[in-house]
Amino acid sequence: MTLSLFDLFKIGIGPSSSHTVGPMKAGYLFSQLLQQLELLHHVARVQVIFYGSLAATGKGHGTPPALLLGLEGALPESVDPDWITPRYQALQAGAELQLAGQHAIAFDEARDVLLRWECLPRHTNGMQLFAFDAAGNTLLAKTYYSVGGGFVVDDDEADNAASVDAVSVPYPFTSAAELIALCHQHQLSVAELMLANEKVWRNETEIAVGIEQIWHTMQLCVQRGIQQQGILPGGLNVRRRAARLHDSLLKQLGSPGWNAMEWVNLYALAVNEENAAGGRVVTAPTNGAAGIIPAVLHYYMQFCPQFSIQASAAKVQEFLLTAAAIGMLCKLNASISGAEVGCQGEVGSACAMAAAGLAAVLGGTPDQVENAAEIGMEHNLGLTCDPVAGLVQIPCIERNAMASVKAINAASMALRGDGQHYISLDKVIATMRDTGKDMLDKYKETSRGGLAINITEC
Repeated sequence: MTLSLFDLFKIGIGPSSSHTVGPMKAGYLFSQLLQQLELLHHVARVQVIFYGSLAATGKGHGTPPALLLGLEGALPESVDPDWITPRYQALQAGAELQLAGQHAIAFDEARDVLLRWECLPRHTNGMQLFAFDAAGNTLLAKTYYSVGGGFVVDDDEADNAASVDAVSVPYPFTSAAELIALCHQHQLSVAELMLANEKVWRNETEIAVGIEQIWHTMQLCVQRGIQQQGILPGGLNVRRRAARLHDSLLKQLGSPGWNAMEWVNLYALAVNEENAAGGRVVTAPTNGAAGIIPAVLHYYMQFCPQFSIQASAAKVQEFLLTAAAIGMLCKLNASISGAEVGCQGEVGSACAMAAAGLAAVLGGTPDQVENAAEIGMEHNLGLTCDPVAGLVQIPCIERNAMASVKAINAASMALRGDGQHYISLDKVIATMRDTGKDMLDKYKETSRGGLAINITEC
């Protein structure tokens, strides 16, 4: 399997890539398949059944409205986030479901959206969709799995989100050892090698424009996050902090207590508060970890003397291409799904990606880049996914800030060495995979363990 940077960095909506972005794509795919099979106008009713983690925490993650709007033709990268809630409320109040945006059918949420706590065989984030005619006959039935990062796999094991066709890339790799060996053999940086592979799908101009769009969306997300105040939706009454923190830091500029890491905290909090509110974010590689890479990239631009405005576009490209190489390894050899391996697969992967990207733009060799990623991942091993009330708020928002600082420290430590270290990135990723397998299900995005059940309710 070969992945593109644009498989790992996708523009979408909050609060979850696996529970919001993936289900919206699944709904869209189902409605498009009905059209392709010329069944759309014979449909009288659609039913969806959510399983496992989607059933356990789906309501808090906005899963039902996401899938229903996908059935109506919405896509995560283009849907207006402000339209989702009112449209879902209209459907709950008796509005007809506009299948594929053109065929109206009756909708009854209690009858047509079901939650099942058991898991389907392939993945805990499973969903089954059924289309019936007026006589109750099944016209189409499909099973989809949302496997993390917005990737959707159907029951025929055809990945509809990733570039996994038979295209051959010039520098194929499935391990960090292979990646570093190729870099040495061909005298390439990790980013240069990734760019050569990306050109199989897009020309260099298209790649540059796509990366600029990703970075622009990340920047806008930070800007929105530091402007918004109030309470996050969901019922926990969690207050937004980014705006107040931003005002406080502006007052402290140049003072003895001024600290770059506080700005890193701000950038991460701003992004993840936007994500928790259902705003526009970039999966990096997931929504739950969406704040880490933007925070570290902002840190590089604001606080590293090596950065120059003239080279900014090239440095953003180098950072994200390098980060994507590490994210690819995490996904291929373990998982980036919190519902599959816990938060070590989300925040841990993002921390490793950000550490690698920062090490690269600060002049690190491929060996130092691999070391930075290894440090970032190693010190997130065992991290559980236990969102309180099934919302991507506690501990998720603060966790992004903590991992952002950790990524910067990992890059710093790696750059002080020569790239030689005891434990390889491949071994750490394998450990993350094995730890996820051993982790009890209650610690994998079900809200049935950890902080989710140990908080004191008032």
